[in-house]
Parts: sequence; structure tokens; C-alpha cells
Amino acid sequence: MKAQSARLALLFSCLGHAYMHLFTAFYFVIALSLEADWGIPNHELVKLWALGSLLVGLAALPAGWLGDRWSAPGMMAVFFIGLGISGIACGLVETTTALTLGLAAVGLFSAIYHPVGVAWLVRSARARGMALAINGIFGSLGVASAGLVAGVLIDAVSWRAAFIVPGIVCLVTGLALVTVLRLGWLRETEVDRAPEPAPSRRDMVRVYAVLLMTMAVMGLMFHGTQASLPKIFDLRLRDLAGEGALGIGALVAMVYAAGGLMQLVGGWLADRFPLKPIYLSAFVLQVPVMALIAITGSLPLLGLSVLTVVLSSAALPAENMLLARYTPSRHRSLAFGVKFVLAFAIANPAILLASWVEGRSGEFTQLYFILAAIAAVAAVIACFLPSARPIGRLAMPAE
Repeated sequence: MKAQSARLALLFSCLGHAYMHLFTAFYFVIALSLEADWGIPNHELVKLWALGSLLVGLAALPAGWLGDRWSAPGMMAVFFIGLGISGIACGLVETTTALTLGLAAVGLFSAIYHPVGVAWLVRSARARGMALAINGIFGSLGVASAGLVAGVLIDAVSWRAAFIVPGIVCLVTGLALVTVLRLGWLRETEVDRAPEPAPSRRDMVRVYAVLLMTMAVMGLMFHGTQASLPKIFDLRLRDLAGEGALGIGALVAMVYAAGGLMQLVGGWLADRFPLKPIYLSAFVLQVPVMALIAITGSLPLLGLSVLTVVLSSAALPAENMLLARYTPSRHRSLAFGVKFVLAFAIANPAILLASWVEGRSGEFTQLYFILAAIAAVAAVIACFLPSARPIGRLAMPAE
């Protein structure tokens, strides 16, 4: 029964990760159709998502608190049902004010996923690293499929269908989760399925202090790279991409698809080896990679771009496991809430930094030298993490 419950927790957590990223990414494609239908400029339509995107970050802390105090699977049911209804509502609106409110609801319910869904998965899994890696791949699929899902539904039906159909799917998933909870097939996990020795208070404080800084750097690198890569490819890889946006989009998609798949390697490593050297190595290796991206073009640039995303993705299971290990189970959703508030808050300065560098120089050379420097600082900071070997899957008793 425990194994079945854990498998269902993994399934619903992975679906939730895909849906969250799908719903927070597909509006930018839908807005292109709305521009023609409503006769409103695209930049004005994009602004309608501002409140929703803000709530994705701000609501993560209260969502995590509720996940700890009430019920993680219960909050996940609220996430699926609320997000589904919000998507359907967005597809039925007639005014920009109503759409703004609908998108705000999408952001509010999307905020539940990361602090609650990830903490729930960590508590339910025996092989935490691999479970987190699989979960990460579903998140990457959500991002990658957002434009495709929206584009297909818009072309086949209308922009309204691009909201309503995913909304119905999400709502049905939520009702399925409620059903399996009521049938007892999936049960609330009060304690970790893969328990580990309780850390000392001193180690917890040290890890929190280190991770707050390294997670901020990881976020800066991720968002700075995401904001700049399409333009870098446009400037330096036209010989490979050809004219138009399709070639550039395909190259960017390839880079992030490769990075998403590498989370499986990161999860495998995190289950079997000490977490500190895995996490530290990611920052150490980013230093030369970022520096080389600053000055490289053609095929080597493409390979280096894949490598920087691979390093970030491979480090994520170790980062999440470190955060989980040094957080008491009763506060874990709140801890992940803090992480994802930080992750979304750091996006704005990262994008502004990329914009400022491009505005001054017309290129991104300085940006990647800056990212290389902060990666080096993060590597030094990560050295202060305590060393401890994970209790891997192979060490767990069979059920």
C-alpha cells in the first residue's frame, strides 16, 4: 500500500509540475491571437499577466505554510481544481479586466505547486534524487509544450480553446486526485518514507545561509541565460539557424530539452553520492563555461549553451535534497516556499541585468563574464556546506 501511495504521489506531483509550467507559459502565445481578435497591441496584452506572475512568487509562502499545517495532497487537489477552473474562466471572458482577474487566479493557484508538490514528493519517495529528476523533466516538458499546445488549439479551434481544454484536463486531474484520496489509494505521509538522521541546529542554520546565497546565484544564471540566449543565437548563429524565428526557437528548444533530460543523471548521482561535491562541482564548472560563452560563436557556442543548462539542471536534485534534508518535515513546504519566492524574485534583476548589458554594448559578452564571476563566488560559498553521504535507494529496506 505504501509503494502504491508513493507511485501515485509521484504521478500527481509530476502532472502538477507539467501543468504549472504549461499554464504559466502559454499565455504569451495566446496573446498573439488575442492581438488580432481584440485589436489590442501585444505589449498591452502581455501586461495583463503581470499580476498573475507576481502572485506565482508571493503566494508560494502562504501555500507552503498551509501545506505544512493542513494537508499536502489536499493542497494539491486545491491546486489542480483551482487552476483548472481559472483556465476555463480565462477562456470565457470578454474584457481585459476579466482576463486580468482570470490570469491572476492562474498565478495564485500555480503558486501552490512548487512549495507543496515538491515537499510532498520528497516526503513520499525512497529514491529522492531520481524522483526529483523525473519530476523536473515533467516541468521541462510543461515549458516546452506550452507553445505547441496553445498553437495547435488556437489553429484548430480558437484562443478560447487554448485556455479551456487544458483547464478541463487540469480540473479532471484534480477530481481524480480527490477520488484516489477518498478511496484510500493515496494517503497523507506524516513522516519521510526515506528517513535520515536529524541534523543539528547549527548545521541547519549553516545550510540555510549557504543555500539562500547559492540559490540566488543559480536563479541569476538561469534567468540571465534564458533572457539572453535567443538574442545571442540571433547574433552569432545565423549561419546555423537561417533567417526567421523558427531556427532560433528550435536551437533554444534543443538546448533546454537536453538540460531537462540531464536531471535524470543529477538524480542518479544525488541518490548514490555525497550531495556537497555534486552541488559544488556544478558551480565550479560553470565558471569556465560562462566565460567561454562570452567570447565563443558557431557550433562551440551551441555546445557550451547546452553544457551550462545541463550543469544547472543536474544540480537541482542535489539542491532540493539538501534543502529537504536540513529542514524538519513539518516545515518543509514552507522552506520550499521560501526557495521559490527567491527563484521568482531573482528573475527581475537577472532580466534587467541582461537588458542593461545589451543596451550598453549591443552584445552579451559582459553579462557572461559577470555570471562567471558570481558562479565562482557561489562555488566558494558552497564549500561551507556540511559533508554528508545520502541514504540512497540501495540502502533502504525492501517492502
